[in-house]
Amino acid sequence: MKFTEQLWNAALPVYEKIQAHPFNEELKTGTLPVETFKFYIYQDSLYLADFAKALAVAGTRSSTREELLEFLQFAQNAILVERALHESYFAAYNIDFTSGKAPGCFAYTNYLLATSTFESYEVAVAALLPCFWIYKRVGDFIYANQTTPNPYQNWIDAYAGEEFGVAVNKALAICDRLGEQASETVRNRMVEAYLTSSRLEYSFWDSAYRLESWPV
Repeated sequence: MKFTEQLWNAALPVYEKIQAHPFNEELKTGTLPVETFKFYIYQDSLYLADFAKALAVAGTRSSTREELLEFLQFAQNAILVERALHESYFAAYNIDFTSGKAPGCFAYTNYLLATSTFESYEVAVAALLPCFWIYKRVGDFIYANQTTPNPYQNWIDAYAGEEFGVAVNKALAICDRLGEQASETVRNRMVEAYLTSSRLEYSFWDSAYRLESWPV
């Protein structure tokens, strides 16, 4: 069994809750309220900006030039997607939020930035993987089961697309290599980091669905 398969199995209950979350169910059927989608897109743009930074930091800690280049490419892609959100969705949906990060986004981005900076390279890679893998799996599920026509078709197509799939496979291959070479102690920390990020993925979607704001 590949190391990433062990990661997937460890967080499978979390993934199942993400897939069944009302946000994704309503996105799949096209019944998600527009205001909820707008809130999500805004938070996603804030998330991607910090995700790109975390990817770049992790890349600088790799032991090979090839993986450094891969992570810098991942970071560049995240920035390009964030820019595309502004140029397309922000304009189409007249998104003009100024509230900053909701608690769910704040917790997730801070965890990724801290892990990429202070943990080992192996643990950082495991923490970053759920954003690739879970988003791809959710996108594939929604794409295969969506109600058409769907007002959120462009988003569904983007995350179920072949280009994103290539990036996911590269991230999986890197994580597998690191997991196979790591000590048992490091592997256990990688599992915990992957599980934590998976839980934060759930919290991110849940935060958007509830239009979460700071209580004070």
